[in-house]
Amino acid sequence: MERPAPSRPVPLPLLLLSSFSLLAARVNADISMETCCTEGNQMANQHRDCSLPYTSESKECRMVQEQCCHNQLEELHCATGINLASEPDGCATLPNNSSLETIFIKKCCHCCMLGRAAQARGQTCEPNLMISYQCGLVFRACCVKGQESSDFPRSDGGDLQDPAKIPDEEEQEDPYLNDRCRGGGPCKQQCRDTGDEVVCSCFVGYQLQSDGVSCEDINECITGSHNCRLGESCINTVGSFRCQRESSCGTGYELTEDNNCKDIDECESGIHNCPPDFICQNTLGSFRCRPKLQCKSGFIQDALGNCIDINECLSISAPCPVGQTCINTEGSYTCQKNVPNCGRGYHLNEEGTRCVDVDECSPPAEPCGKGHNCLNSPGSFRCECKAGYYFDGISRTCVDINECQRYPGRLCGHKCENSPGSYHCSCSAGFRLSVDGRSCEDVNECLNSPCSQECANVYGSYQCYCRRGYQLSDVDGVTCEDIDECALPTGGHICSYRCINIPGSFQCSCPSSGYRLAPNGRNCQDIDECVTGIHNCSINETCFNIQGSFRCLSFECPENYRRSADTFRQEKTDTVRCIKSCRPNDEACMRDPVHTVSHTVISLPTFREFTRPEEIIFLRTVTPLYPANQADIIFDITEGNLRDSFDIIKRYEDSMTVGVVRQVRPIVGPFYAVLKLEMNYVFGGVISHRNVVNVHIFVSEFWF
Repeated sequence: MERPAPSRPVPLPLLLLSSFSLLAARVNADISMETCCTEGNQMANQHRDCSLPYTSESKECRMVQEQCCHNQLEELHCATGINLASEPDGCATLPNNSSLETIFIKKCCHCCMLGRAAQARGQTCEPNLMISYQCGLVFRACCVKGQESSDFPRSDGGDLQDPAKIPDEEEQEDPYLNDRCRGGGPCKQQCRDTGDEVVCSCFVGYQLQSDGVSCEDINECITGSHNCRLGESCINTVGSFRCQRESSCGTGYELTEDNNCKDIDECESGIHNCPPDFICQNTLGSFRCRPKLQCKSGFIQDALGNCIDINECLSISAPCPVGQTCINTEGSYTCQKNVPNCGRGYHLNEEGTRCVDVDECSPPAEPCGKGHNCLNSPGSFRCECKAGYYFDGISRTCVDINECQRYPGRLCGHKCENSPGSYHCSCSAGFRLSVDGRSCEDVNECLNSPCSQECANVYGSYQCYCRRGYQLSDVDGVTCEDIDECALPTGGHICSYRCINIPGSFQCSCPSSGYRLAPNGRNCQDIDECVTGIHNCSINETCFNIQGSFRCLSFECPENYRRSADTFRQEKTDTVRCIKSCRPNDEACMRDPVHTVSHTVISLPTFREFTRPEEIIFLRTVTPLYPANQADIIFDITEGNLRDSFDIIKRYEDSMTVGVVRQVRPIVGPFYAVLKLEMNYVFGGVISHRNVVNVHIFVSEFWF
């Protein structure tokens, strides 16, 4: 449905790319759908591949992981396409293949370019082409983003442009300015300007909310507007729904077009694995292989049709009488009388009644070999070998003793290495073997100068460090590299103008003229050309110093005024004052309320961080002829206040009235202006006295 949008301004909605939402049945008591979906998203973010095996034991959780992984992967590809659309010929650089990644990237790239083209032509940002829902969202997002960047440019000076100064060609009316749906208008999805009102509407699968602007998803599963059949579950999705079988078909069945399960006849389709000697028999959900040949008595047939002997001694309970042992034979078994069994190193006596010890050392046997002594023991014997060896009774040879394994940590200080009949010690890197052949002592690597600058020996190693202005290389750990102080995050503040990096340090520089480097080597100081005498002003001109330069100015007093001998010179200003001097009987001159006309020069920097008004001029009153509690002093700026960059306020200090001129807007130099200030003494509503001050303001292009 459509409803007129409210007249109040509504911020343009931000684009949220459609995300896959999965509603499923309960997995189990301790695994949530959110956890399964998060694992699927992580697989897409980390591996960019959703074909990897899922490790969850729950079938439902694996389904959630796979769907969330594919959805996240599509969003990643779509974001890549949107970024490519902002680059020249970005979409043309994609390879010509049919992979899913290329398809999704190219789709979002083309949709974003269509939105940018619509914005450039001044068309509406609502997609009117027969394109998909996701493409429409990307189209509208790129179109609205382009409008925001073009409709609200930033002003360097922060001042609003005077409409009277706009050129005539800019006064022509834009045919799209009256389109209230431009940029999406107040609507969240679809907007239509009928001329009388703005009507909002929603995409298919959404319904308009009560505010007439926002859209909410229609849950078709609750409203019953879905078409899912019996045995299928309705799952609501954003803007639509889908039907899912309540149970899968399982192994050996296939899903038909009408969403039913049908048994697969493996025998008829030839996908069974029965050998040639077997007959395939189909069963519901599986099949069986039946052998063509039968086995004889005493054998059993296995799954492959082979005849396997039956071990009657194990399968039949006590087939032989007491005192006899069952021995299995092929196809049958036999019974044998029990005989005493002697262990290793023993044998039956001549009567066969008991076990006696075997003397392995008796001649002519030589079990230990030449050079070794054989010592008999009950049930065995031992051989005596030389130091560092022991006799192996199995191989009947003398085997080296591994002292390092037998006495771990007790023979050597660091490393123990076995050798035939003995062992030797070695040390770790950074150490060498001591005189005793067992302990390890530290090696002073700094004696070989391994570092490019400074070296400090530490136990078992060494440490390189650098002098001031250098830092240790992360590549080899021994080379010292110069620190570019000018490139550090604080590099823009260590010099007032310009920073020049040099090996091991840095240097600050100032503008080529009008400044010199301060004694601290970082700040720039203005050169007062008027004091040093390096100006070129004529004898009829007055030299006024400004930041970074000077000005030669000549001020002439008006008629009936004369220059005062007291010329004020302060830190930032120079003042020339003209006092009224009327001729006798000149009544017009005497009635003129202007008493003094002054010229003041002030030099200001460009304030880079202008956060509050800057007080630049102070006008202090001279004691008037009338009592201070009866006369009112009014300060005013009458001329030269371009863009209202200055104002004047009145305050009281030390029983005097002070007019303070302030800079209230940022000004980027170079800039020159003349402010005409008036200080009026009002008595009984009549101006009885007036002082005029012409302030020549020079703003430097620099901030120091």
